[in-house]
Amino acid sequence: MTAKPAAIAVLDIGKSNTKLALIDRGSRAILSISTMKNIVRAGPPYPHFDVETIWAWLIDGLAEVSATIDVEVIAVTTHGAAIAVLDEDGLALPVLDYEHPGPDAVAESYRAVRGDFTEILSPDLPGGLNAGRQLFWLARTFPDDFSRATTILPYPQYWVWRLTGRRVAEPTSFGAHSDLWNATAASYSSLAMREGWADLFPPRIAPWDDVGPVRPEIAAAARLPARCRVVAGIHDSNASLLPHILSRPLPFAVISTGTWMITFAAGGRLDRLDPTRGGLAYVDAFARPVPSTMSMTGREFEILTGGRASAPSDDEIARILDERIMALPSFVPGAGPYGQRQGRWSHDPETLTDGERTAAASLYAALVADTSLRLAGAEGPVLIEGPLAKSPLFLAALAVLVERPVIGRPDATGTTEGAALLADGPERARQGAADPAPAAPLGGSFAAYAADWRAAAGD
Repeated sequence: MTAKPAAIAVLDIGKSNTKLALIDRGSRAILSISTMKNIVRAGPPYPHFDVETIWAWLIDGLAEVSATIDVEVIAVTTHGAAIAVLDEDGLALPVLDYEHPGPDAVAESYRAVRGDFTEILSPDLPGGLNAGRQLFWLARTFPDDFSRATTILPYPQYWVWRLTGRRVAEPTSFGAHSDLWNATAASYSSLAMREGWADLFPPRIAPWDDVGPVRPEIAAAARLPARCRVVAGIHDSNASLLPHILSRPLPFAVISTGTWMITFAAGGRLDRLDPTRGGLAYVDAFARPVPSTMSMTGREFEILTGGRASAPSDDEIARILDERIMALPSFVPGAGPYGQRQGRWSHDPETLTDGERTAAASLYAALVADTSLRLAGAEGPVLIEGPLAKSPLFLAALAVLVERPVIGRPDATGTTEGAALLADGPERARQGAADPAPAAPLGGSFAAYAADWRAAAGD
């Protein structure tokens, strides 16, 4: 009988989709990937993530692949701005959908206690995008349920707990605009300590530390070997950053794209960050602050294209440039470098072809990315991961704007690649594949278009 290949299973939970990827331990090749669309339950008691559907899908997916693959390690990576409040038995409250506006009801009282930006390096974001505001709202809106809490877990470690039965934490999720972390002190914020939440945070370990084996009953249901172990896990954008900080000289920038566009300025300066324009510091896998910006540019791209993105022709791009057809920020209120402005089109988008709308949306994304890089103080080459890495127009436009190498990594697995590195720890991480060639700068009248866009955007 042929031996089954040894593999790492990566559970990657984004805002829109969940992915289960199997990575060969030896070659790091992707053996299989399956995805499911996430569901937000309307309530009660409020919109929340459907963790039970994800869990059932994960167990079924592991059972299916285990027939032909030897799953030795499981690594979990998830989006930020999600936090789990547990009692002795499980969730004391459902995991809040961070787009729910409920926490805005306590916004004013919360702002008075959340802490200075110089301490938390986290912007004041709407809804539940600051985990601290989530907890503040939950504690005051559902006091009886919250009073039962024995543990507060970041979202990656919620899934680690379900797999292993152990409750742990790691720094990258606490350092993702949560207001719960003092980035320069590498410890919990004064808010977290005053509210008593820090007492409910479990022991903190590194993302690649072993938490333990999969619980026997879970191993049986998922047909996993008893020796299958689980590592602590990592915030998803930090998973994208991890391969680069392990292998590249500073400075450089990584733009992780998806629903959110997260810009990491590795080697940048913290003193340039503007919290009113999406500036913040994330915390990397080594618990070090990284100057960053965040914007919901992926969501804006969907809005601008009407969900009908189509590769534009040269003629369609030329029309957008020559006629100065522009999408002007911002189309997701309260997020990103232009979140305080109301988005608008310079022309009626209904008169545009799908390719023309996609061209305008791609140029819009490049201009927002350039602003984000400048606000983070980024220097050095710019590496693009996620969906926008597959857009030649986005890459070519950004190359004009930043005047330094812009490298799209369309074949990179991004969060999956980084999370898989956790299986063997940073000292055994391998050099990644060579980068593709940098994008050729966009010609034509784009430089003039960009100047007009900035003037119209008030930048």
